[in-house]
Amino acid sequence: MKLLGTLFCLLACSFSRAEVRPARVFGSHMVLQRDQRVPVWGWADAGEQVTVRFAVQEVRATADSSGYWRAVLAPLPAGGPHSMVIRGKNTVVLQDILVGDVWICSGQSNMEWPVKESNHAGREIAAATDPQIRLFTVPQTMSTTPQRDLAGGAWQVGSPETVGDFSAVGYFFGRELRRQLRVPIGLIHASWGGTRIEPWISPATMATLPEYRAEVAGLPDFELEKLQKSGEQDFAAWKKNLSSFDRGTQQGRPQWAAADWNASDWDTVAVPRLWQDAGLAVSHGAVWFRTGFDLPEKLSGRRVVLHLGPVDDSDIAWVNGRKVGETFDDRRAYRVYPVDANLVKTGRNTLVVRIENYGSRGGMWGKPEEVYLQAGDEQISLAGIWKYKIGTEDLPPPPERVGPNSKPTLLFNAMIHPLIPGAIKGVSWYQGESNTKQAYRYRTLFPRLIEDWRRQWAQGDFPFLFVQLANFYAPKAMPAESSWAELREAQQMALTVPRTGMAVAVDIGEANDIHPRNKQEVARRLALAARKIAYGEALVHSGPVYQSIRTEGNKIRLTFDLIGAGLTVKDGGKLTGFAIAAAGQPFVWAEATIEGNTVVVWNDKVANPVAVRYAWADNPAGANLYNREGLPAAPFRTDQRPGLTISSTK
Repeated sequence: MKLLGTLFCLLACSFSRAEVRPARVFGSHMVLQRDQRVPVWGWADAGEQVTVRFAVQEVRATADSSGYWRAVLAPLPAGGPHSMVIRGKNTVVLQDILVGDVWICSGQSNMEWPVKESNHAGREIAAATDPQIRLFTVPQTMSTTPQRDLAGGAWQVGSPETVGDFSAVGYFFGRELRRQLRVPIGLIHASWGGTRIEPWISPATMATLPEYRAEVAGLPDFELEKLQKSGEQDFAAWKKNLSSFDRGTQQGRPQWAAADWNASDWDTVAVPRLWQDAGLAVSHGAVWFRTGFDLPEKLSGRRVVLHLGPVDDSDIAWVNGRKVGETFDDRRAYRVYPVDANLVKTGRNTLVVRIENYGSRGGMWGKPEEVYLQAGDEQISLAGIWKYKIGTEDLPPPPERVGPNSKPTLLFNAMIHPLIPGAIKGVSWYQGESNTKQAYRYRTLFPRLIEDWRRQWAQGDFPFLFVQLANFYAPKAMPAESSWAELREAQQMALTVPRTGMAVAVDIGEANDIHPRNKQEVARRLALAARKIAYGEALVHSGPVYQSIRTEGNKIRLTFDLIGAGLTVKDGGKLTGFAIAAAGQPFVWAEATIEGNTVVVWNDKVANPVAVRYAWADNPAGANLYNREGLPAAPFRTDQRPGLTISSTK
């Protein structure tokens, strides 16, 4: 029996090695790029002959010594559906394949942000009935070396059942193109929230930068899986220690969650609100929040669901002393906790939420309308003044866990390299929030990424479109330096790279949310850039872009490119968002007016101005220079004063 088992294993292993298989990016329901040569690749036995049949074409390839094979289809016209038959010692049949345009959608959390958490989500999901849009999400994985294949993933037909979890910017971008072009659209989504740009660049390119050369050289010795495991163990020990210091918990019992707990000595705070914005002196630790709500008799016995919006980072919720839900270490997820109808009562009820924060920001950070109790068909708002008490003193930060930002190239290796050399139309990119402290360095890194990907794909200067950072944080009363403005400037500098396009988003962000929900307008502006740059349409694809400066006495005159049908003030009122400065003096707010295709800027107290800034702030609220096509002017400055992140170049 043992011998038979061994023989069976050998036969099975031999058969497994003989199995022809395509790379995971090829599958039923996929979209292949039209009007280009289309590589198709995969694995088989070394030396095995592989045939790929698609539409009227049949091409052959031979697997190399490692088993890798690649066949190339001649350019294809848009259309379908077709089948693809891949035959070697076995046969693989892929069904329902369309030919159209394929776009890579990549970046960090604002690209990752799903349709189901964007504006009008229910309506958008219900309307997602175009089967000519196809979706592929690359699994979030890391590697210290370039991988040949993805860890998983499958193509899906766009539908109400599939778009909800897909990238909102990606989907809405593809939908805009589909409406305009009337060809199938394939969207490959490869993003990871919170990531810097360094992990998305190849080892070959990162090794050319002196400040990263040693890190790249050391990647083969970086024990990724081992360090991931030990990091999680260390974090678990830190979290256990946090719980032991929490005054709200005694001997494992959450005493502060009790419905009858005396909270007369607790302080008050507006909810939802981040801890730091409310002045809570704790960055790493636990804070308890408490409120009450009245349930009308008419709602007694109805289905009850608690909604808290997103919480940074972990939380547990109790209603009338009973736990109703918890979420661990996910600052983006909306907390939606069903509540047993027998747990709530007519009249006054208590709600307690304990929040743990592991970084610099903590608390409930959504919108007031996202914090409520759903009882039957009615909503009871929970936003407002809550009581709170700090459970722990501010603790040392948790041990660092290995993640995608731990080393450069980790995401390129695992999530981008396996897509190469697939035929694509172009890339849409939304990233930069995690690099705001290195804005000057981003001036180098971002163009390098664009050039790197183009070189890796070897398909020429395909269109590379990107979103400039949206406005964020509370507006400031006076002009000030801004790392976010410096990052936007670095992004705009990348427009010198051929066939790039930028969607300005400085007017559609949210002061208290780094993830603005209006992904539809972001995608529309990206699609305008695509229609101009990728498809050659004669249209205005951008708002005004600063071009030149001329001093005229105590005033400065600015000229612009991409003014379209002309400059205008969005709301028809006074032009705002400009600041002016004399040599060596601080910037002050300025008057501004449109004169033809120029803007004249002045401040009567500045006799000899030398520089102007526009929308130069983390959140330039009120900046309202647009073109008549309704697109906002890109933020700019005419000076070259050292910024907050100048040291990031060293």
